[in-house]
Amino acid sequence: MDGEDLALQQVNPRGTFQKIADVLKTQIEADPKMAELPSAAELGRDHGVSRGVVLRAFAVLRSEGVAEPVPGGRWRVVRGSQRTDRRPLAERLAEVITDDGLEVGATFPSASALCDRFSVSRPTVTKALEKLEAAGWLSEGGQGKLRTVRALPNREERSSL
Repeated sequence: MDGEDLALQQVNPRGTFQKIADVLKTQIEADPKMAELPSAAELGRDHGVSRGVVLRAFAVLRSEGVAEPVPGGRWRVVRGSQRTDRRPLAERLAEVITDDGLEVGATFPSASALCDRFSVSRPTVTKALEKLEAAGWLSEGGQGKLRTVRALPNREERSSL
């Protein structure tokens, strides 16, 4: 155990998670190729702290936009150009209406175009479009049938999807 780890153990436990977060931020800044954080188990062992303390350090990194969880319990480093919109797809699709300046009666982008635009699968887009149809914002689509805008959602309505 080196001096830095020993110093982490001697700090009030409430500040330990912040110290670990600071150490990880320093490592991320020093290594531009670092793509994934060490596991919670590795960090707990290396710093002599509980999993809960490590998870609080991860939460600090997440709140600062430095890291985000990925499937499998791991955490990946988020660089400035890699920020990901984690809102539900239906909410993001509702924004297409305002972002693209669509009016009532306008043709909504096709499912294929939305798959490309949001880098998601067709079934995912279909489920989100069904939510917008159920909310009354889009007309029903179907094979070869274009969806049109039926209503303009406001911000509060979009966040309820």
